[in-house]
Amino acid sequence: MHSAPAPQRDPIGWSAVIALAFLALVWHRLGIPSQIYFDEVHYVKAARLLLEERRVNVEHPMVAKEIIAAAIALLGDRPLCWRLPSALFGAFGLFAFGRLLWWSSRRRFATLAGMFLLATGFMWFIQSRIAMLDIFMASLGMAALWQFAAALDSPAGQARWRLAATGILLGLAIGAKWSIVPAAMLPGLAFLAIRLKTSGWRFLTATQGGPVAGISLVEAAFWLGILPLAVYWATFTPTFFFKHDPVNPFDFIGHHRYMIELQDSVVKPHPYRSVWYQWIVNWRPVWYLYEPVDGAQRGVLLLGNPFSMLAGLPALFWCLWAGMRRRRHDALAFALLYLASIGMWIVTEKPVQFYYHYLLPGAFLMGCLALALEEMWRAGGKWRWAAVAALVVTAGIFAWFYPILSSAALHGGSNSFVKWMWLDSWR
Repeated sequence: MHSAPAPQRDPIGWSAVIALAFLALVWHRLGIPSQIYFDEVHYVKAARLLLEERRVNVEHPMVAKEIIAAAIALLGDRPLCWRLPSALFGAFGLFAFGRLLWWSSRRRFATLAGMFLLATGFMWFIQSRIAMLDIFMASLGMAALWQFAAALDSPAGQARWRLAATGILLGLAIGAKWSIVPAAMLPGLAFLAIRLKTSGWRFLTATQGGPVAGISLVEAAFWLGILPLAVYWATFTPTFFFKHDPVNPFDFIGHHRYMIELQDSVVKPHPYRSVWYQWIVNWRPVWYLYEPVDGAQRGVLLLGNPFSMLAGLPALFWCLWAGMRRRRHDALAFALLYLASIGMWIVTEKPVQFYYHYLLPGAFLMGCLALALEEMWRAGGKWRWAAVAALVVTAGIFAWFYPILSSAALHGGSNSFVKWMWLDSWR
């Protein structure tokens, strides 16, 4: 997976520090607004009804709603408790993203820069502060990809349990939200492609050669294909025993046909509706909150960092070029993860889409940018200063937008948002 110029020291300690600092920042004002806002109206309600053994919000799978319901049952039914799991998973997912960058590249600067870019990229921060499904899906998905990347660089015995962990985490990620499915397919496809290349017609049973010596493709198919599906279906277990409208455990296909029908039935136009090409250029964000609440005018705008999200686009093309021309498998992997994740939204028939669907592609884009900045860092001279300047600019913009990312009290009445509206389409 990696082609680092020389062995580098694993920055796991600094990665943990960044994740904990992110958690502390997310925790600040986590209970504000002290009421349901934006899509919490769907998922908090669903979690409450789960505790009553009733089904609602059936169009989405269960894991994230089960976690929110568990927090309510254990800690209480109030905003801080609804959002605490999102905060914890957001910090864990950020750490997992750093581990993925490290195991795939073995490059210290890229690992830490990538975590910094994701933490200050706006979307990961905002989704870590609201009781929605996306951060659970994305964080579990990052953990699964981390384990897969580590398996590729581990001896057979250790690789086996890492592949098993990959399968379990993929099943849980899909069980949080289906958006992870395209990225979840890539580990198995990568294993197949590499084994075909290294073993030829014996690819099914051969245990020698890449990507993991000692693991046959048949065994890998179990860990990366069958196990995730089994775990995913097991996440519906509580619904099999509901007193009201239980799910038939033997009608897997029928239940999912019903879920898809419900998703496709949402066709009512929405003022914040957007499509994939608008996400890429940061054109149409979503106001999660903008109203007087908790004694002040407050706002939460789901937007991508105007610098890093756009800077990530040329970095994406560099990763594709480096992957194909210089055999930088780490760069190619992040580029393909981005393209697979955004590709789903290009071809999907889901009638109403929003910018928060860009959370996962945007995270992989930050991985591309981190690898490109690491290349500049290694080049030295003015290029090194340019890499540092990019991180400074990203941090500065995050600090400037922080009040309308974190539901801070705004001053200036109902028009206090205007100074952040760089584009009319952001209003």
